[in-house]
Amino acid sequence: MPVLKILSNNSILNTEELLKKASTLLSEVLGKPEKYIMISYEVNQDMILGGTDDPLLYIELKSIGFPENRAKVISKKLTELLSQETGTTADRMYIEFSNADGSMWGWNGSTF
Repeated sequence: MPVLKILSNNSILNTEELLKKASTLLSEVLGKPEKYIMISYEVNQDMILGGTDDPLLYIELKSIGFPENRAKVISKKLTELLSQETGTTADRMYIEFSNADGSMWGWNGSTF
């Protein structure tokens, strides 16, 4: 259900560790079973922010029943984790949150 997509113009040494930590964090903050959480980390993207190609991240988090009232808390926790793991500063990250309709989300040959 929840999908976290991270685009970066930089690479990091331990992607697997980042993915595992992000998966655990999302399970906690979204209250969703970790077995449904999918995360991708795409590196070496051609990206600039503010006219520079200093390290930056663009993040998309989509989930069925996304808790809009918790967006600020989730943004803070996700930013802290990604900053720690990638070395990217908080002001060089954008996060897009979106709520998905379960009937428009396919899984296991059907929809939610």
